[in-house]
Amino acid sequence: MWSNFFMQQEDEGRMGVASGGAGGMGGRGVKRARPPRMSESQEGKIKLAFFVAIVGVVLTVLGLGTEFWVELSQPKHFQNNQTCKMAHYGLWKSCIRTLWVMDIDPERQSCGPAELPGESNCTYFKFYTTGESATIFNKTTNKNLSLASAMLAVFSLFLMVMGSVCITMSLTKSVPFLLKPAAVCFLISGLLILLSIIVFHQSVLSLLASDHSIPLHHELSWSVACVGSAGAILILGGVLFLLLSLPFNPLDKCTGQKRNSNP
Repeated sequence: MWSNFFMQQEDEGRMGVASGGAGGMGGRGVKRARPPRMSESQEGKIKLAFFVAIVGVVLTVLGLGTEFWVELSQPKHFQNNQTCKMAHYGLWKSCIRTLWVMDIDPERQSCGPAELPGESNCTYFKFYTTGESATIFNKTTNKNLSLASAMLAVFSLFLMVMGSVCITMSLTKSVPFLLKPAAVCFLISGLLILLSIIVFHQSVLSLLASDHSIPLHHELSWSVACVGSAGAILILGGVLFLLLSLPFNPLDKCTGQKRNSNP
């Protein structure tokens, strides 16, 4: 009896080992599920949203590379001669321009605009290299705010590049899982570039408050308009990428719920 019992246990053990080995081989033989491929319609929508984001990137580069963020203008007859001076600067350098009073609009009280012909003297800011603050019309720049504004803009540009790389890889591999990282990159970059404009404006106000011996009229120029438009476009592109990364179309789902609710 005992011999028959032990023989039965050995047979069951062999069968269990064999089934376990077969299960392990089967487990190793199972292939991993491939990520879902995007359809042609979805790929077309991604390309359209990518074009919108690229427009924002181009406007950002244009704004960052120019020195027309703000214009500082003396009163037109401040020096009581035939010329007047104004300044315009951006994140990296400033320019002092000497204009002819006769070329200025008679109804304009301040010197400018910067597009008028005249002599120009441009210098790069030194607080990026030696840490020296710049002086414009006896007024001193706040280098901490200027550095903060520039660093926000540069980091925003870095995120734009990372988002563009994610979208390029997603289109090349025809897989949509990189859309969410790209959406986050573009959303944060748009917010940072808008924050950079706010910090820059605070630096301009700090510059004007540093000395009151020379009255100046200030106005934000077209470079800020480019960068501000770029920030709004980048946020729009990030929202589009975020919607395209969802497994369903929110618009179709909302319209479907309305149709189901109607009798």
